[in-house]
Amino acid sequence: MSDSAFLQAVDRLVAGQRIPEAVSALVAAAGRRDRDALFQLGFWQIVGDVVPRDLVAARAALRQAASLGHHEAQMMEMALTANGSGGAADWKTARRLLEATPEDNHQARQVLDLICNMTLGADGSPTRAFVSEPLSRDGAVSRVSAFLTPAECRHLMHSAEDLLAPALVIDPRSGKRILNPIRTSDTASIGPLREDLAIRAINRRIASLSESSIFAGEPLTILKYKFNQQFRLHSDSLPYSKNQRTKTVIIYLNDNFSGGETVFPNIDISIIPKAGDAIMFSNIHSDGRINKDSDHAGLPVLKGSKWVATRWIRVNPFDIWKGPERAI
Repeated sequence: MSDSAFLQAVDRLVAGQRIPEAVSALVAAAGRRDRDALFQLGFWQIVGDVVPRDLVAARAALRQAASLGHHEAQMMEMALTANGSGGAADWKTARRLLEATPEDNHQARQVLDLICNMTLGADGSPTRAFVSEPLSRDGAVSRVSAFLTPAECRHLMHSAEDLLAPALVIDPRSGKRILNPIRTSDTASIGPLREDLAIRAINRRIASLSESSIFAGEPLTILKYKFNQQFRLHSDSLPYSKNQRTKTVIIYLNDNFSGGETVFPNIDISIIPKAGDAIMFSNIHSDGRINKDSDHAGLPVLKGSKWVATRWIRVNPFDIWKGPERAI
């Protein structure tokens, strides 16, 4: 039986609720060092649907699959190593793994090219400062020009293309993500499995800009607004959350479209998107009260498609693996 036929047979067992048989067959194949079985087992252990979540065991399975030349396992192992899922966050080891990937792993080589063109410290943090231009009188809304390079913008758009789905909003009472006509874009969350080293370095750049811990950020979210799509006036704050969103960073990934301005009507600010630029604003005051000046909207796109990347920064560390907001 071919590897693909074997995995299809395992999937059929799962679909038929024959879970113990599926797990037994996969574990046996993994024990024979079948790289596809090892990868599938590791993925199951990460998702936690078929078998209980075990990030440590998943890392071990992915390590074996990666050593046997499984490209996707190599990418996942590096991502989990860098962001500390299933172990301590270890940028140096993750970078060594990236540098050691074979030439035929084209995705890895593209990521390596990107980070080689970044000015990074030993832990992946940026070594240069970014100058913010205040847009509001109190500086609560600011803009940074050329926060990302054109290549970095393209990488984020490409990384999200296969994940895009109709956007949801967080219901403030239940904490669940729901459809709402306030937000009509497509969206994708770049969770720990997809957070390659270039994206991890960008998240560290966002943490540096927002003067926050890398672990306080929600997954980087990519949004695509097509013709007439918009995000109506709203606040990024979560009224019933015990771990509030203190800041928002929005990065414009392209500008070859019309419309789509970001507006803050309470303080009369309108921002025309420019590719690579970032805007940052505070969602709460220093005493914890909601900052109504940060209420904002993304106006309808009049021509073309608008792409942005958004990261919401919490007051305290945000555990991506827990709760309804998790993303893998």
